[in-house]
Amino acid sequence: MPSLSGIGIILFTVFFMEGFAWWMHKYILHGPLWFLHKSHHTPRTSWWELNDLVSLIYGILAAVFIVYGILSSHWIQYIGWGITAYGLLYFTFHDVIIHRRIKIRYKFSNKYIRRLIRAHKVHHKHLHKEGSEAFGFLYASKKYQP
Repeated sequence: MPSLSGIGIILFTVFFMEGFAWWMHKYILHGPLWFLHKSHHTPRTSWWELNDLVSLIYGILAAVFIVYGILSSHWIQYIGWGITAYGLLYFTFHDVIIHRRIKIRYKFSNKYIRRLIRAHKVHHKHLHKEGSEAFGFLYASKKYQP
């Protein structure tokens, strides 16, 4: 059972990851790693995209932090759990709700979810490296409110 400070580190990491993911998305994925990310801005030909390697890298990093932290009784495991929690939220919102990579037949009426969906559609309006906006995954400005 994590301590109160462990829970705090997990929650901080989840919030930090949204800012870090925004920065990575805007400056790294739409920059030097565009060769990976552009598969996400083109029509999908299979369930797998080259861009999925980015999530795999985060998953490996989280697993290393968790295993090392557990084996050495180190607090770094909580960062790994926070990255994992963020990854689950990302997968649920981005891959399931927005992109429907797992087919669900549900029309969302929640204003927050509809704002996320609209912001992501605005982001995908541009099929190239430049010109995109709305780089967040779990946060979207109110300007995208439908």
